[in-house]
Amino acid sequence: MKKIILLLTFLIFTSANAKMSEKDKSKALDCVGVYMANYFLPSGEKFEYGMKEKSISSVKVLKAYALETGIPEKEWDDAVNKAVDKHYGSKYNEAKTEKCHSFVEALVPDGAERVKKVIQTLY
Repeated sequence: MKKIILLLTFLIFTSANAKMSEKDKSKALDCVGVYMANYFLPSGEKFEYGMKEKSISSVKVLKAYALETGIPEKEWDDAVNKAVDKHYGSKYNEAKTEKCHSFVEALVPDGAERVKKVIQTLY
């Protein structure tokens, strides 16, 4: 019985402290850049307000998840600045944005629900 409890404790602890792979981190940062470009679309771009809400909420969820997985906040923020510089001023790309939504939902545990919760707190 002790072995089962120790094994379960170990599994819970290691899954709670799982690391984000470099590939996932790179993709997450690229998505943050896409999302921020969506949020700060140049005038004249067509968009739905809900897209901006989901974009900024997804940025917040990705940052929270990055911190949960052990990425230092300063490291994340510095990398976000580079990703934003890469995409800032880009036109809205629905296909890229949808790929990022799918990525966030797959990467972050309960990603879709977490994004919805953040959207609800925006007002």
